[in-house]
Amino acid sequence: MQYPPELSIIMLCYRSNESIIPLSKQVQELAKKLTNSYEIILVGNYIEGSDDRTEAIVREIAENDKNFKAVCKPKKGMMGWDMKEGLKTAQGNYLCVIDGDSQFPIDNIEKCFNKIKSSPYGLVKTYRATRGDGKYRKVISSGYNFIFSLLFPNVKSKDVNSKPKIFTREVYEKMELTSDDWFIDAEIMLNIERLKVEFYEYPTSFLEQEGRTSFVKFSAVFEFLKNLILFKIKR
Repeated sequence: MQYPPELSIIMLCYRSNESIIPLSKQVQELAKKLTNSYEIILVGNYIEGSDDRTEAIVREIAENDKNFKAVCKPKKGMMGWDMKEGLKTAQGNYLCVIDGDSQFPIDNIEKCFNKIKSSPYGLVKTYRATRGDGKYRKVISSGYNFIFSLLFPNVKSKDVNSKPKIFTREVYEKMELTSDDWFIDAEIMLNIERLKVEFYEYPTSFLEQEGRTSFVKFSAVFEFLKNLILFKIKR
């Protein structure tokens, strides 16, 4: 593998447990098709004292395959902190962030990667055109995007939270990412607008989450609103 790798795929694996094993294999098979120079960052950060087995599982995957790297630290935040830790570890020229819950078809990675390589876009992502994850998550997501569009109408994103998100290293190094929570996806898109970076969105189908309940609670709506207002005030 050349260094730095062409593609880094950052998988957010919190509380994925054994389900991350087949997904990591699928992602690796896809990465091999896309480039002969890739790395997969498995972010298995954990809450100390919990029954989460993900740390041990991702460490074993990385020990057995040099194309994987494990990032496993006691948690100091939620998804935003996990994502930032994974991005800091990644060395690729293109950085792709995905969730480790198998809710999107992994061929979205291929679509986004091919698009960003063949275009002037600094970020390529998906938006969830159809969803199979129930009324609760649909309401939460619709609320997120409605509030976001009211406060930041210049960011023409159909779905700020959707993944995969893939961006160039040049764009990533210009971003100012500070959020440790669910606001990180919105913060990425706000940075894209601040930097005047062109981006592209693919429609995707979001699948039903199996085997675990959602980590996104109703209180996250208020947290998200608070962060948006604070961001607006700082501007």
